[in-house]
This record gives sequence, C-alpha cells and structure tokens, in this order.
Amino acid sequence: MRRAVLTAASTCSLVVVLLALKPHHTAVTSALGGGTPPSGTTPSPTRSVPPAGGAHPVSGTYTGDPVDTQYGTVQVAATVQGGKLTEVKVLQVPSGSGRDQQIAAFAVPRLTQEALAAHSAHIDAVSGASYTSQGYIQSLQSALDKAGV
Repeated sequence: MRRAVLTAASTCSLVVVLLALKPHHTAVTSALGGGTPPSGTTPSPTRSVPPAGGAHPVSGTYTGDPVDTQYGTVQVAATVQGGKLTEVKVLQVPSGSGRDQQIAAFAVPRLTQEALAAHSAHIDAVSGASYTSQGYIQSLQSALDKAGV
C-alpha cells in the first residue's frame, strides 16, 4: 500500500513540475514581430540592403535547388518583393508512399507559415517530418541566396 501511495505522489509531483515548465519562445516571438527582446540583447536589424549600384531592393521569384532527402526530393520557389520573402511555392515534396504524402501535407503548410512570418529560412523543423523540413529549409535558403536576401 505504501508503494502505491509513493508512486502516485511521485507521478503527481512530476506532472506538476512538467506543467510548470515554460517553453522558450523568444525566437518565435521576435520573428513574428511581437514582444520585446530579452534584456541584455539588441534586436538584429532586418536585412534590406539594396544591391550594389544603388538599385532598388530585390524582387522576383527564385527557384531553390532540389534537395534529395532519404524519402524523396524537396524543392521550393521563393517570391521576394522589396527584399522580403512574400510567398513560397512548393515544387516537389516526397510522395513515394501514402505516408510520405501525409507527412508532406502536414509539414509543408507549417513550414511555409513559419518562413513567411520570419521572412527567412531560419525556421524550426516540424516534428515528425525532419527530412522533409531539412530539405525545405535548404531549398528555401538556396532560393533566398539567389535573390541576394
């Protein structure tokens, strides 16, 4: 009987401790433009440096490199207007099996939403879609590199 009480009390204590933990959302909050940066840090300026020669900030659609993952190829195209990422179009995702299609259908909208909020490829991977996420991020970064953003 004492063992059962001790086990129940330990489990309850662990649950309380886990629920009390606060996730670290500083990067997401600042990427979305909300909140204040942590004390002791300065916000990094957004990169809106015009190309050499005093031209206007870059605009256009740039196709990222295809990235081969363990489950298939991922490729995106990024639309940039005024030096900022405004749209991401997915050209290829792994689709060899029903599970691949299911993972891509789940992960790609979340990755796109994060990329548009951050205006960059510096985003978190989607849990359960690590390979697709890494391919997406690499292809998006190559498109942004081509744009000079």
